[in-house]
Amino acid sequence: MIILDGKATADIIKKEIASEVKSIVDNGGKRPHLAAILVGEDGASQTYVDHKEKACKQVGFESTLLKYPDSISQEELLIHIEEINNNPSIDGLIVQLPLPKHINEQKVIEAIDPAKDVDGFHPVNVGKMLLGLPSFVSATPAGILELIERYKIDTSGKHCVIIGRSNIVGRPMANLMSQKTSPGNCTVTLCHSQTKNLKEITLMADIIVAALGVPQFLTVIWLKRELLL
Repeated sequence: MIILDGKATADIIKKEIASEVKSIVDNGGKRPHLAAILVGEDGASQTYVDHKEKACKQVGFESTLLKYPDSISQEELLIHIEEINNNPSIDGLIVQLPLPKHINEQKVIEAIDPAKDVDGFHPVNVGKMLLGLPSFVSATPAGILELIERYKIDTSGKHCVIIGRSNIVGRPMANLMSQKTSPGNCTVTLCHSQTKNLKEITLMADIIVAALGVPQFLTVIWLKRELLL
């Protein structure tokens, strides 16, 4: 069995990015600038944004955090997004989800300039991803592919089972693993809450991506014996 160490891999990638940013700046280039919008006081969202700010500092990015109360109107939020879209000093924008119930998340996502949509949620980036064109890809699927590639795991011709069909992880992961790429070239089965005989399906899988947000949902009795060796 091979343990894919995400933390160790992330540390290596951060050092690589930091070196690249230093080279860009030393040669007179622009330091990358990421802006994040946080609405409300959700603790988990605040922690997540704090991690992003810390990561920016580690790799040499400039970062800006814009915090707004959960009473902000949708119209006001869209105005702030448009201001960032038109700000040439900002290269990427993240709007931390979830948003308050009175704000339409899809409208907010679609308001972000696709060229600054580093989360990869805008329909333009999703469409490009589906077509195999260069695009921003949401973080978790991109991270999974990076781990597979760096650990040199051969995925071609393998049966990949994805559990979960969210637009953020499950669906993009299914598409990426089926593309004519490496990693990729898998036969993909996308499972979800209504899937019958889920255990039987996972027992046939060579690769399983559990993307349903339930800790310890997948147990060893659901895995091929070969995956445990």
